[in-house]
Amino acid sequence: MSPTNDKLFMQRCLNLAENGLGKTYPNPLVGSVIVHKNKIIGEGWHHQAGSPHAEINAIKSVKDKSLLQYSTLYVNLEPCSHEGKTPPCVNAIKKHKIPKVVISSIDPNPKVAGNGIRILKDSGCEVKQSVLEEKSKFINRRFFTYHQKKRPFVILKWAQTIDNYISPKHKEKSENKIFWISNDKSIQKTHKWRSEESAILIGVQTVINDNPNLTTRKWAGKNPTRLILDPNNRIPKNSNLYNDKHKTILFNKKTIRSENPLKNHVLLQPFNLKSFFNYCYEKEIQSIIVEGGRKTLQNFIDKGYWDEARVFTSNKKLNQGIPSPKFVCEKIKSVSILDDKLDYYFN
Repeated sequence: MSPTNDKLFMQRCLNLAENGLGKTYPNPLVGSVIVHKNKIIGEGWHHQAGSPHAEINAIKSVKDKSLLQYSTLYVNLEPCSHEGKTPPCVNAIKKHKIPKVVISSIDPNPKVAGNGIRILKDSGCEVKQSVLEEKSKFINRRFFTYHQKKRPFVILKWAQTIDNYISPKHKEKSENKIFWISNDKSIQKTHKWRSEESAILIGVQTVINDNPNLTTRKWAGKNPTRLILDPNNRIPKNSNLYNDKHKTILFNKKTIRSENPLKNHVLLQPFNLKSFFNYCYEKEIQSIIVEGGRKTLQNFIDKGYWDEARVFTSNKKLNQGIPSPKFVCEKIKSVSILDDKLDYYFN
């Protein structure tokens, strides 16, 4: 098989893997194809945690199983070697006597981390590694960050006016009503992003000022777990976040008991981002989209605790108000969403 075809088939794995975005936590995004005589005869991806992995779905999709012993299996992440909610994928590869496996990146999870490759090689399977490795790590950047940095992948998101304000001053706003800067298409895109992440985070002042829902109302996807930084227990008990049926975790300096079982108060000591990240790592919260106010966003920026930023800029002007976060970083790309501009940054 030529190197060019290896890249072609691995790209197909990556495309398949992305179908699971937002649905596989805490598992990674994985796609797999099976190739016989330069033709794809089977493919699959991991749909959700607890369901069969990509390699198993690809093997199941092959109509003539006798071809497997003459085929190559491509997968963007090292096949698992441990017993979890599903059996190890290396066992299925060995069972069907697949003679060659092409892998993009080694699994950073300590439970795997090279063991899958070792088991395959020990069984006589030829293993080729590092095909489109950087692309593979990028689509699984949440998974890699979680395992390598022991914290969630952090996405900052805000919308600003063309004169760099994120909100009017509170006294100029309608009480408990959000002032929308972005257009409807940009808001819908934000809701899509929410469906792709484990959790969404804001500070308590945003709850007090805007009474938001932080759901995926404008997109057909799951709601992220809502995380609220509320050191002094100031969240209004009549707020949307405190009274609906969606999971919410409030981080406090002092614990209190909630009457709503879906609203969990967590004590952070000391109350800082490091303690917060430790909690997220323990609870397998792999990614967070931060949509807080300026103070919350600036705290993540100043501490360097962010990985990606997505900034909408509209044509609206405020002339005065709450300024955008101070942020110096090279822009990666820009796209237009009607009359809004969306800029992407990576830390």
